[in-house]
Amino acid sequence: MSVPLLQQYQVGKYILGKKLRREQRYPLVLMLEPLFRCNLACNGCGKIDYPDEILDQRLSYEDCMQAIDECGAPIVSIAGGEPLVHQEMPQIVRGFIQKKKFVYLCTNAILLMRRMDQYSPSPYLTFSIHLDGNRNRHDTSVGRSGIYDKCIKAIQQARAHGFRVTVNCTLFQGESAEEVAEFMDTAMALGVEGVTISPGYSYERAPKQDVFLQRLEGKQLFRNLFRIGRGRKWRFNQSSLYLDFLAGNQTFECTPWGNPTRNIFGWQKPCYLLVGEGYAPTFKEMLATTEWDKYGTGRNPKCANCMVHCGYEPTAVNATFSQPLQALKVALFGPRIDGPMAPELPVLYDESLVPRPRKLTSIKLVNTEVHKTKQVA
Repeated sequence: MSVPLLQQYQVGKYILGKKLRREQRYPLVLMLEPLFRCNLACNGCGKIDYPDEILDQRLSYEDCMQAIDECGAPIVSIAGGEPLVHQEMPQIVRGFIQKKKFVYLCTNAILLMRRMDQYSPSPYLTFSIHLDGNRNRHDTSVGRSGIYDKCIKAIQQARAHGFRVTVNCTLFQGESAEEVAEFMDTAMALGVEGVTISPGYSYERAPKQDVFLQRLEGKQLFRNLFRIGRGRKWRFNQSSLYLDFLAGNQTFECTPWGNPTRNIFGWQKPCYLLVGEGYAPTFKEMLATTEWDKYGTGRNPKCANCMVHCGYEPTAVNATFSQPLQALKVALFGPRIDGPMAPELPVLYDESLVPRPRKLTSIKLVNTEVHKTKQVA
């Protein structure tokens, strides 16, 4: 785990306070999507297949500040779409930093080198660069050649200017452990703070549905990867027990309220990954009205193969508090890579009812203050 001590301390203090007050459901990371517009069309993305009247909308600075004030999470992950397309993004980031929130500004890096001087290095700001493997793998994933090289240059420039930098890597079908291990070595050589890694989620709106890992396949891939990585001192921007979960050693339930999503439609039910489940106008209403027992692996066919960090990292963080010695053991020696895997959660639905990919036709907006713009960088 490579998270700096300041962040570990403040987030740990926040969680401990919640537990002492016996709060059962509280957010860890605000997943903020201030726009869906992007300058790429990645094969595994389900966020950009909207009509122009949706893609032209933005959350304002005031919307974004209200979102963090509503939920109170200590961390904000700003995604999209491509956040750097948003003209108010420097102001939004400064606003979060002034509130002492840790900001992960997720970007495909196409605009980063041109706009880096709009930001200042801070222990509260991290550029999270989208990089799905080495050159051929990444450029294929994003559907455009040359993007990998832009990412590498942006990482080097950001590091040279004193910014915190992490890499956000999503794994898809057809990747070998050896290939991913080579990518991890490359990331470490670049000097990034850490890598956030997880299997891709099969968005219903994604243009390609044959690229996503199945659950058992993903666990075996991570076991093979961690076997290769023994002794290489790879830095992951994740908890040790989440990595142990990826390797098939933990039977975790999803904690969807741990990373609540606020986007141009409102507060998304139940999580960042599922569309079409409804929206609420406030965080409090989303928390109170979402039927949480309907979601998660074994409970909902849409969640069948999900192992994504936005749902399971909060679970792992909670488990770290209840199993500190186990978490320390995994942190010191790495996830177990042999022997039987932990049992899966029981399936409580008819598996023949797993839905086929569908196209959403309409979504009712709950936020009437969303801005519209035609400007895309």
